[in-house]
Amino acid sequence: MIQVKQLTKDNLHVNVYGSRDEMGRGAAAEAAAYIREALKHKPTLNIVFAAAPSQNEFLKSLLEEDVDWTRINAFHMDEYLGLPADAPQGFGNFLDRHIFSKAPFRSVHYLKNCSGSASEVCDEYEKLLKENPVDIVFMGIGENGHIAFNDPHVADFHDNRLVKTVDLDQTCRLQQVHDGCFSKLEEVPTHALTLTIPALVSAERVFCIVPAKTKAQALKETVEGEVSEKCPASILRRHRNATIYADPDSASLLAI
Repeated sequence: MIQVKQLTKDNLHVNVYGSRDEMGRGAAAEAAAYIREALKHKPTLNIVFAAAPSQNEFLKSLLEEDVDWTRINAFHMDEYLGLPADAPQGFGNFLDRHIFSKAPFRSVHYLKNCSGSASEVCDEYEKLLKENPVDIVFMGIGENGHIAFNDPHVADFHDNRLVKTVDLDQTCRLQQVHDGCFSKLEEVPTHALTLTIPALVSAERVFCIVPAKTKAQALKETVEGEVSEKCPASILRRHRNATIYADPDSASLLAI
């Protein structure tokens, strides 16, 4: 039986599991249950997926759950600018490997800079999101407290855009090296496309999966610090239905 420690700060629920694997399985079980219930009331759901090693256990477990993927429209949270289309580090390619190619989705919408300028891609994807309002977001938290690629210096809780181009701060870029996605900082792109904070928190339900010691300080600031763009993930404390799923390492600094 999976043992869970729980705490609540403002509106935000935090579940701490006994291991990273249990965290992934626990988050997936709750996500699948929510999807099944939501599909009793809506013909389809629009879900935004994050791409990062932190999501591995969750995505693997989610594929083992009873989910009617034929009624799910999948959306892509953020993407680097400047990488070759087939680069393994590309977030769309990550999602394709880990889930999009493994389940019969109703549709999959990639955030790619394949044709047109970056601003045109943002405009097109924003139009798509307005036509398909987000029901669920599966996300993580970065080492600098970012959600998607909304690093502290570009994060805006009141952004008037749903999708924008951003430059990445050094902590964010170093995280990609720490995660093993790139061998050195110089290889990590400096700019990206991202869903904005208002786009993410517009979802009815947010599942935020945050394992590993490298995320401990960011998680502490998210839960126990001020709600501020200095720690973009802290906005989850104002969301009506958000849960963080943590392991002992990421939760090691929390008062729990």
